[in-house]
Amino acid sequence: MPTESASSSRCGVVWARELVRDLAVAAKVPPGDAGRFADALVAADVAGIPTHGISRLNIYLRRIQAGLINPRARLAVRRRRGGVLVLDANNGLGQVQTLKALDKLVPLAREHGVAVATIRNSQHFGAVSYYCNRAAAQGMILIASTNGEPAVSPEGACQAFFGTNPLAASFPTGLGWPVKIDFATSIVARGNIIAAQKRGQRIPPGWALNLEGEPTTDAAAALAGTVLALGGHKGYALALMLEVLSGVLSGAAIGPAVGSMYKNMNRAQGVGHFLCLLDIAAFMDVSEFKQRVDQTIQGIKACRKRPGVSEILVPGERSHRRAQENHELGIPLEESTRAELKQLCKDLGVKFRLNPVDDLRPPAPRRRSLPRAAAHTFRGASSQSSRRGPTHQAHRWPQ
Repeated sequence: MPTESASSSRCGVVWARELVRDLAVAAKVPPGDAGRFADALVAADVAGIPTHGISRLNIYLRRIQAGLINPRARLAVRRRRGGVLVLDANNGLGQVQTLKALDKLVPLAREHGVAVATIRNSQHFGAVSYYCNRAAAQGMILIASTNGEPAVSPEGACQAFFGTNPLAASFPTGLGWPVKIDFATSIVARGNIIAAQKRGQRIPPGWALNLEGEPTTDAAAALAGTVLALGGHKGYALALMLEVLSGVLSGAAIGPAVGSMYKNMNRAQGVGHFLCLLDIAAFMDVSEFKQRVDQTIQGIKACRKRPGVSEILVPGERSHRRAQENHELGIPLEESTRAELKQLCKDLGVKFRLNPVDDLRPPAPRRRSLPRAAAHTFRGASSQSSRRGPTHQAHRWPQ
C-alpha cells in the first residue's frame, strides 16, 4: 500500500512525537514511558510504515480507557537462567514493555554473547524492526517475533488461527543505516487491509478469503475472513514456528485465544513476544562485521540486473531513504488519523498542534506543564496541556 495518499498531509516529526507523548501522559501513561511509546509509534511513520504508527494511537488509548491496557504496568521477571529471561508485561503497553525487556537483555548479551527473552501478557507492539534497529545501533543483532490476534488460516483452512506473526532482524553496517528484514508471515500485513478499509479501497486479489473461504477484494470481508499465508505451505510452517516461539514458549495466549485489539473490547489480548539478542563482539570485532556486511551489500548491488531494473536495493535501504525524506518534509498523516488525533485532544484536554515542519529553534525558558490527571473517561476531561510545541528532539533512533 502507498505511504502517502491524496487524503494525507504532512506534519513535523518532532511535533508528532510530542503530541503523541502528551496524549499518552493525559491517558495516565508515566511521562518516561509515554516518551518511549511516542517514539516507537512515530518511528514507524518516519520509516514509511503508517499501519503501525500514529494511526494505532486511538485504539491503544481507548483500550487504556476500557481498562484493557494498564498504562502503569511493571515488567516482571518470572524466571531467569543465565542469559534467558521469562518476562510478564502485566497487560502493559507492548512498545513500552518490549523496550524495557531490551534494556534487560543488552547487559546479559554483553556477558554471555547471547540473551533470549520471552514476554507474555502483552499487546500489539507495533513494528518489530523498531526494536531490531535499536539493537543494531548498539552493535548487536536482535532476531524478534510476536504472535497476534487470529488473522491467517493454516494451509487448506478458511478459519483464522495465526496472527500475521512477523519475523524481523537488523544488521549494523558502515553505511549509516542497518540492513533491516521485517516481514509478516501472511501475504500482507493486516494493517494494510485495515488501511484500505479506512480509505474505502479494494484490496488486490490473492490477499485474503471471506468468511466462506472464497477469494475477496473487499477489505471488510477480508477482515471478517482470513488473510492468506505467505508462500502457501512454507508461510504456514513459518507462522507455526513463530507461534510456538512467541506464544507457546512464552506462556502467552495461543492462536484464537489471543484477543483482538479492535473486536474484543472486553478482554485483554494476551500477546506473546520472542527476542533473541546476539552481541556481535562475542563473534568478531564489530568493525570487521560491518565491513563484511558492507562487502556483501556491494556484491549484491554488483549483480547483473534484470531488464528494466535500474538499481538493486537491499532490505532497509528504501525505508532509510523514506526516513530521510520524512525527517525533512514531515511524515504523511491520513486525514482520518488527523481527525482521530483532534478528537483525542478534545477528550483528553490536550492542545492540538501539528505543524507541517519542525521548528527546532530553542524556546525561551519557561516552566514545563503537563496535563493534570485526566478524567476517568476521555469525554469531558478538563485537563489542558500548556505545551506550545516541541522543545527538543529526544528519542531520535535509527529508522
